[in-house]
Amino acid sequence: MLDNGKLYRIPFGSTSSDIPNAGQGQLSKLAQLMKNESAIRIQLLGYAGSTKDSASKARRLSLFRALSVRTYLMKQGIRSTRMDVRALGNRVENGTLDRVDAVIRK
Repeated sequence: MLDNGKLYRIPFGSTSSDIPNAGQGQLSKLAQLMKNESAIRIQLLGYAGSTKDSASKARRLSLFRALSVRTYLMKQGIRSTRMDVRALGNRVENGTLDRVDAVIRK
């Protein structure tokens, strides 16, 4: 059983909302975990942008990234009602921009 708050971090290219091949392996493991433990919910936190991007453009890209991750998991058989999406744009407290964090909640 997993601890509440476990994090899966999926990196993205600087201008892309397509899930890179490197991130698909992590997402497949997350999908299998969610299939095995029906009480798990996740929060998808999308980040994007750089100093030259406007806040609204960064927020939009971060939303598209989080939605791409949600769609990938839905194709793996995970119900959308088990996933919450937040687009945080370039408001990052730790780590780098251009990522989606999937945080496990129970």
